[in-house]
Formats: sequence, structure tokens, C-alpha cells
Amino acid sequence: MISRLKRRQFLQFAGSTLATLGLSQLDLGRQVNHYNRALAQNTPRKLGLLVGLNQYSELSGIRHLNGCLTDVEMQYELLVHRYGFNPSDIVVLTDGDASRDRILSAFENHLIDQAKAEDVVVFHFSGHGSRVLDPEPIPDLTFAGGRGYNGTLVSFDARDRRAEDVDDIMGKTLFLLTHALQTENVTTIIDSCYSGGTRAEFSYRVLDEDGLRPSAIELDYQDQWRQRLGLSPEQLQTLRSRGIAKGVTLGSAQKSQLAADARFDGFHAGAFTYTLTHYLWQQTSQESLDETFTNLARRTRDVAQSAHIEQDPVAAVKPDSNHGDRPLYFIQPTSPAAEAVVRREQNGDIEFWLGGVSSQSVVAFQSGAIFNLIDTQGNAVGQIEQTDRSGLVGYGKLSSGTPTALSQGSLLREKVRGVPPNLQLRVGLLDSLGPELEVVRSRLNDIDQLEPVAIGQDAGPHYLLGRMTEAALAQARERQISEDAIGTLGSLGLFTPGLTPIAGSFSQSTDESIDAALDRLRPRMKMLLAGRILRAVLNSDTSNLNVDVAVEAVSGNDTFARSASRAAEEAGIVATTVESGLQQLTPGTEIQIKVTNHESQSLYLGIIVISSTGEMTVLHPIHWDQPAVPWNQQEESAFLQGNGQSITIPQRQVDRDRDRDYCVEPDSQFSFCVEGPAGFFEILVLASSSPLRDAFAGLQYIAAEIGVRSGEPLGIPQEGSVDVITQLLGDLDEMSRGGIAVQGNVRAVDTEKLAALSVILEVVEP
Repeated sequence: MISRLKRRQFLQFAGSTLATLGLSQLDLGRQVNHYNRALAQNTPRKLGLLVGLNQYSELSGIRHLNGCLTDVEMQYELLVHRYGFNPSDIVVLTDGDASRDRILSAFENHLIDQAKAEDVVVFHFSGHGSRVLDPEPIPDLTFAGGRGYNGTLVSFDARDRRAEDVDDIMGKTLFLLTHALQTENVTTIIDSCYSGGTRAEFSYRVLDEDGLRPSAIELDYQDQWRQRLGLSPEQLQTLRSRGIAKGVTLGSAQKSQLAADARFDGFHAGAFTYTLTHYLWQQTSQESLDETFTNLARRTRDVAQSAHIEQDPVAAVKPDSNHGDRPLYFIQPTSPAAEAVVRREQNGDIEFWLGGVSSQSVVAFQSGAIFNLIDTQGNAVGQIEQTDRSGLVGYGKLSSGTPTALSQGSLLREKVRGVPPNLQLRVGLLDSLGPELEVVRSRLNDIDQLEPVAIGQDAGPHYLLGRMTEAALAQARERQISEDAIGTLGSLGLFTPGLTPIAGSFSQSTDESIDAALDRLRPRMKMLLAGRILRAVLNSDTSNLNVDVAVEAVSGNDTFARSASRAAEEAGIVATTVESGLQQLTPGTEIQIKVTNHESQSLYLGIIVISSTGEMTVLHPIHWDQPAVPWNQQEESAFLQGNGQSITIPQRQVDRDRDRDYCVEPDSQFSFCVEGPAGFFEILVLASSSPLRDAFAGLQYIAAEIGVRSGEPLGIPQEGSVDVITQLLGDLDEMSRGGIAVQGNVRAVDTEKLAALSVILEVVEP
């Protein structure tokens, strides 16, 4: 088992813009603390150039995107309000303003002409990527027959359907431009890709074209810069072959993956940019780039998995530099971690940007949520009650504190979120349903909290329903889903929005009727709805309860993954960075979950595992005797004392039963054994200051009904899963409303009374 992430190659592939920038590798193994040196550096100016393209020229014939302008807005708000950039030092180019000439002119005039040796530079691009034939390819991008490619960024006017050549900005051009910068403190962020293809509900930021040639204008521009820099063609080739020209480069996806233009709750954004900016808003400790990227890679995987896509970021530093030991953007944040920032206030109405809210919980920030208004030290100086939300823009009013404490740029931290009581599971209907589509739509309309939606509309589906096709079978095999788990060709079942079949949702029968199929799938869809509701409660980034969770190997000292509350991170409790490569487990691995309570008070603990198919299993507490055992003894089984006390679940290892996801001995001890098939599973840990009595009573009733004995994990029945989670929300709401006036018909979740932590791991075939 790997104990630390070794030096590795991230990019060795044709056509990637990142590769043609010289991106080759990033050493994530170093854990050197050079923070004092990094903090001491003088950065008299911070310059940004942010480019985002949703709309392209009508002459290009290029399909539009949806989330690139959101990316630019997210990056802008982060740089200004978290990293102290002066708004006048950030140039933003979007859509029609992001022409080739304007992008290149802004890079020259705003960045190259102004940046001095110790200044900080950030260049961000969100839009389509593509590739062109390279007349002078570097060796890694040269293939059989001597043909080589160069990745490109596609500007607003780069394409004309009538032209044979294209005016894309090649990676070679970006290499020359970044080489011309006087400063080494350069961060380049590219949220586009060249991988090819589209899938179902996602737009991907790539143009799948082959054999395109760069225009004479582009090649002449490169030659001019090469001569201005005093480089011979041979010298330029040598430099490009070694790596990137300056600083650090981050990219959105690996070579075999697609950079998703993803739909979230009420808005679109790049999956990578959302993850990056959200993570940096929430970052509480001083981290090197190596550490930040390791954690960012894990977070990107988590967010991508919640959006049902596969996407892992890539990164590189300049060869022979120490940039991996320095902080991202080459500076530390100038303000505390936060969920939101005030944009404006007028006549008591407040508008704020919710860039620090996670993708899974943003649905819970509507009317009824409460934020603490904080000062520069993170201390609460007032409260804002949220009244509405549009995308990532929130609206509210000051409910406590003095108006003088509120101004543009004031930061907000979550106090109470408001989970809507009737969250819907949106199910998209695929064309493969054929003439039965309307029958299916009518049946789904009759199921409470299930909403059939059209493919491609703004309120995108969480899952898709359709028949198994040849293309879906091919994708299932690509994802290593076993043939037994995906059913027969033509059978009805569920897919992720990326068209990955959900294992176990398809029938093995070729003559199943629509009514029978929907009756079979109804409990599964209810289970998926319960998981969606439960994930809306997750608050590791914002919880003020000092708790951390580690997933460890039963044998050996490996820690596969870790999650901690904000309070634990700010207190410096969690110092170990868990590397993203350790999250992949092979079948047969035995794991245990260690939860530590650093509060002075005792907490009540619950642990639930959600499988890749949506099945939920309660691992703790598992004392199901009712009603013989008094309430105080039942609650004691879920009690975790404070002041650094820990509990490990399961508490001891036993022989593994390969036919189950856990193992049970006659004395009611069990062991958590990872089993196939390949896929993701999630561990949710709930630590609360009050007992969750109704939820636990409901679980006890279910255990008695299905005959689960005390001491055994409880698999929550699919049909009853929503009721169990609804009871849990009721407990949280009752606990949270004590002493707080929460408005609206929502289920309140108080960050000072609950820590809901999540760890996602992947099972891979050996």
C-alpha cells in the first residue's frame, strides 16, 4: 500500500492544451514547511486576467456553453475578497469581448508590460479547448508518421466555417507569453480540455475535430515572440520539452476525461473551477501548493462524483523550482475562511455572493438560512437572515448587530442552513423509452417527491431513466460494471446524467412490462432521493463542532481518507494530509472508521454508508433492543465523550464473509469489508450535541420489523429510506431551533450543534 504520493506523470497525451504548455509533472511527495519564507515575500501588486466564453461567434458554428461566465465570476470574487486583489488590477473578458486579439493584447499590456519581478499574476481561461496540427511538435506529442498536435484555447472569433485554418490560441503561444513575464509568481488555470465527445446531460468544453491547421496569423505571432525573447527554434523546443515556462499551471481533467460544464442547483459552472474556488474560500490552514493540490484533487473527485461525472485535475510547476512548496497563487489569503461575501446593501436589503457554499448543500441556502457576519479575525459581529437565492447570489436582511458592521466586502459564515422539506428527485426521461415515454412520465408524476423532467432544461435531472442500449452497455464495461449488474439489452433502468448505468437497477428479463419495471424501480428512486436529502445536511466545511474522521486499514497503519470540521482544522487538530491516491481500495480490504471528539462536551454519533447503487447501511449505533432497553441506555450506545476521546467502528476485526459488505460473528461483532463491484461508496458521520431520538426510534422499529438483531448493521429498506431521513431532519430541526428564530418552512441545521462529515472512497478491481 502506498504511504505517500510519489512523483508521477500527470500528462502524456496528444492534443491537450495543458501538455502543450509544457505541463508534465508535479511532485506531491514533499511535505516541507516553508510558509514563513512564503509569507515574508513582498508582493506589491497582484494582476489577474480572467477569460470566459459561453457564447461564440455565429460564423464559428460552435455550440454554446453555460458555466464559463460563472467560472470567471467565482474566480473574480475569490481573488478580490479572499486574496486581496484590487478590482482595478483584474481584467475580465467574456463572450464577444474575448476575441483572439483582445485576449492576446490583454496578456501583453496588462500582464507582461506591468508585472514586475515579485508581482503575482493569475491567468484563468474557461471555454472550449481543441487541437491543431503542430508544424514543430515536441517529442511527447509526436506520433506515428511524424504527425504532432498542439492543444488550443478557442477564442470568440477563432473559427470560421468557411476557412480551412483556425485562429485558436495554441499552447505554444501561451508558453511564449508566460515565458515573457518578469515574475515567477504565475498561476495559469485552464478549465477546458481536449478529450472528445459529449454525454447526455453535460456539455463538455472540447471541440472534437481532427486535422485542423493553425492559421498563418497564429504561427507568425509565435515567431515574433520567439525572436523578441531571443530564442532560437531549437532552444524553444528544448524549453517546451522540459515543462511549463513559469510558475504553476492547473488544469481541469486528465487526458481520458472530459472537463464538464456542469449543472448545479439553479446555475451552471465548470466542475473544476467550482471545486477550486470553493476549496480556497474554505481553506483554513497555511498549505503549500503540493498539499493544496492533493486535497483539491480529492475534492474535485468528490464533487464530480456527486454530479455523476469522472474528473480529476492535473497540475505542474516549472522544472527545477520550489513552487510546489509555496502557496497557491504564491500568496496566503488576506481574510478568514467564509461561505459568502457582501456585494451591496441598499435600504436594508443585502446582496451576497455564495462562492464558499458546497455544490451538495447549496440547495439548503434559500429563505430561512442564517449567516454570521464576521470581522477580519473571524469573530461574529452580527447575523444576516437569508430571504432568497438566484444561482450563487443570495439576498437577505440584517437580523442582529449594527448596520455599521456591514459593508461591501464583509464576510459571512454559515450559522444555520434551511433544508427544504420537500426536496425533489428529478428524473430525466431518455429517448430510448420510445412511445412509452409519456406513460412513464405520467406514472412518475404520481410518486411523491419524484419529478420527471425534460432532458436539457435548466432544472436538470439528478438521474436518467431509459432502456439499456448498446452504447450504455459499452460504457458500463468501460466503468468495470459487471454484466450481471447491468441487466439485459432493452431492459428498463436508471443512469447517471453522464449515462453510466446504475448497477442493479436493470432487469435480467427481456419481457418486463413498463408497470412492472416502474414498480421495481420506485423503491430504488426513493433510496436515491433519501441520499440526496441526507447529503444536503453535510457541513464539514462550516461546522463549529470540533470533530474529525479517519478511514483506516484494519491491518497496517494506512489512513485512506480523512474529513474534519472547520473547527478542527482551525484549531490545528488535523495536521495529516491524506493523499488522493490512497482512496482507491481493492475488494477484500478491511477498513475501520475512527471518530474523534475534540469538544469539551460529549456528542451523539451516527454512521451511515451509502453504496454506489444508493443502498444505505447504518453502522452506528446498532443497539436495536426496543422497548426493553430504557432511553438513557439506548442513547448511551451512541455517546462519544469529549476532550480528544475516540471511537473506532467496527471495534475489532473478525473473519471476513465475502458474500456480505460486512461480517457478523455469533457474538454480534462485525467487520467492514470492502467488496466489489468497482465503484464509489460514501461514509457519512453525524455528530450532534443532542440525541436524534425520532430517527433512532424509526431505525429500531425497522430493525424489529425485518429481524435485525442488536449489534448488527442495519440495511435501511429502500421504500422506508425517505421516512428515516425525514425523521432525522426533524430531530436536527428541533435541536437547531432552540434559542434561534428560524423563518420559513425549512428544516434547520445549526453548525454549532451538528457536524456532518463525508468521506468518498473508490473500489477498484485488482
